[in-house]
Amino acid sequence: MDVSGLVWAGTLVALTAVLLVDLLIIGRRPHEPSVRESSLWVAFYVGLALLFGAGVWLASGASAAGQFYTGWLTEYSLSVDNLFVFVIIMARFGVPRQYQQKVLLVGIVLALVMRGGFIAAGAALISQFSWVFYIFGAFLIYTAVNLARQGEPDEDEFSENVLIRWSRRALPISKGYDDAKLVTHENGRRLFTPMLIVMIAIGTTDLIFALDSIPAIFGITQEPYLVFTANVFALMGLRQLYFLLGGLLDRLIYLSYGLAVVLGFIGVKLVLEALADNNLPFINGGEHVGWAPHIPIWLSLLVILGTLGVATAASLIKSSRDRRRELADARR
Repeated sequence: MDVSGLVWAGTLVALTAVLLVDLLIIGRRPHEPSVRESSLWVAFYVGLALLFGAGVWLASGASAAGQFYTGWLTEYSLSVDNLFVFVIIMARFGVPRQYQQKVLLVGIVLALVMRGGFIAAGAALISQFSWVFYIFGAFLIYTAVNLARQGEPDEDEFSENVLIRWSRRALPISKGYDDAKLVTHENGRRLFTPMLIVMIAIGTTDLIFALDSIPAIFGITQEPYLVFTANVFALMGLRQLYFLLGGLLDRLIYLSYGLAVVLGFIGVKLVLEALADNNLPFINGGEHVGWAPHIPIWLSLLVILGTLGVATAASLIKSSRDRRRELADARR
């Protein structure tokens, strides 16, 4: 794709405007959104992503649009996995439900800024060193194995990172949230509220998740414009999805296994592409590996959709059976 600076600027302005409107709505009326409100917002952001993909199709063809849709779906599914940790963070810090929208939105904005740096660094590495695909692929396979072994995290397994622990020790923190303000006053002292720590936790946690998701999407497309927009659209609707799914997250017990398969598949795809374009002297004498196949984007999309669909269906079936069994045991 040949994306001009004007297109980049227009895209950034439009996406920033949407986020600002979202932030303004939340800032004026902090509340816990209803299922209807969350559904409408999720539908809006999904529709926006589908519309953007259609625009990519018209401007750059079906291949580019397929890469965007596949990348967006991958990032969106990985973002759903992030929600498990967000739920744990909200519970750990006792964030009132009416303030959680603000926490999520600010954390997501921070994550977008930080991910932009990751994407720029990744694109620069790939353009200069094709062998970096070996590293990305091996890392994704390693992550997939760990995710399959560990499953979804629970509250007992969550550990605060270095920045959160430092913030707790170094910053003067109040006990209450004081209407979701970042700064409050107690007994004449100016203090930060726990809201600041929660936002740091959300932002840094999502940044850690980016270590998996950014290599994953580079396994689907190497176009920085598509990588960036797919990440933005995946994160923009994450706040509303958090409230829409609610208790359903506890029922998605096999999601981690589905995501492990997706990450493993993309990791293998990256390694195969690295072999096909190989120039490392200690692998096949520095020559391209002829037997390494190129996995087309349509096949990647089918594998990702099929895997997530099976994992979701199996999770809901298993959860329904367990619930019926619990009800039957309670009646005895």
